[in-house]
Amino acid sequence: MGKGKAVPIVLDLDEAAFLCGLVRKHGAPQALAERARIVLAAADGLTNKEITAKVGVSPATAGKWRNRFAQARVDGLYDEPRPGAPRRIGDDEIGALIRKTLETRPEGATHWSLRTMAREIGHAPSTVYRIWRAFGLQPHRVETFKLSADPLFVDKVRDIVGLYLSPPDRALVLCVDEKSQIQALDRTQPLLPMRPGQAERRTHDYKRHGTTSLFAALDIRTGTVIGKCMARHRSQEFRRFLDEVERSVPADLDVHIVMDNYATHRTKLIRDWFAKRPRWHGHFTPTSASWLNQVERFFALLTERALKRGVFRSVRDLEQAIKAYLGTTNADPKPFRWTKSADDILESIRRFCLRTIERNTEMARTSESGH
Repeated sequence: MGKGKAVPIVLDLDEAAFLCGLVRKHGAPQALAERARIVLAAADGLTNKEITAKVGVSPATAGKWRNRFAQARVDGLYDEPRPGAPRRIGDDEIGALIRKTLETRPEGATHWSLRTMAREIGHAPSTVYRIWRAFGLQPHRVETFKLSADPLFVDKVRDIVGLYLSPPDRALVLCVDEKSQIQALDRTQPLLPMRPGQAERRTHDYKRHGTTSLFAALDIRTGTVIGKCMARHRSQEFRRFLDEVERSVPADLDVHIVMDNYATHRTKLIRDWFAKRPRWHGHFTPTSASWLNQVERFFALLTERALKRGVFRSVRDLEQAIKAYLGTTNADPKPFRWTKSADDILESIRRFCLRTIERNTEMARTSESGH
């Protein structure tokens, strides 16, 4: 970090809530509340000079507490303890806090917060925060998962991963899918553009101007994408897209298509289309395992870079933006690099299943012993 460049500050939800609480709390030490205001201002993108004017401190003070927070987070805002100062919470209390966090819920809520846990154990929120951070606990966060129940899961994983890691000679491997019902959304009021110290702002509400569906085929070797927008996503549209792909690929190569189990991919119309073209080979991902299809990664990038923050006043505007992104991608294509073998994937899933079973068994025993 060069001289004069302030350390950027990014807060998670617990940190932001804790610092805002310090600022609002009447009984909080003034020095601590001032440090919290400095960090909150830094998180808003203010420079040390701007913080000096806003909070009423010297530039050195603004820089000091910004850097202290960047290095030690909330702990950095507290004065360093004197040598030999006794710890205020013992190992038994820490163990009880961890068990309570993992095994119980507060009354009337789905998860513990810093404040509810602090009231429960009779210690400050900062104490709870430090312990949670030390043990990697984040009760406010939740992630989703779904395990495939496909009876041919193992065979399909080995088939598709084999195509990725060792593609057949004189053949193309294309990952195909459709991103359906993409909405053309316009904001109800003009955007406020980004400026120094302020992120781009937009209204939370929007106007809908129709939808389109994008059919895409990703060449895993080159990273190029064949894409076409259509008003609907039935098997008729899927067949038309396959016709377009066929016109776009060399006639002397076999074509291996990776696709999911969506109903439009399995109709008689599509089965007959493949039956008439022996050089085309279909490979279906297991149910609930769309992550095996590399085109999903392309859709994620399209959403993040071209759609999520876009403003579209018509379906035509939306489709033009999609075509522009496709053009940019194909002008400088970069294939995704698949690294995990089928054995690695299956072993990872096996470990996850065993941990889930062990955890559920442990929770059941805990619940029974509590009655």
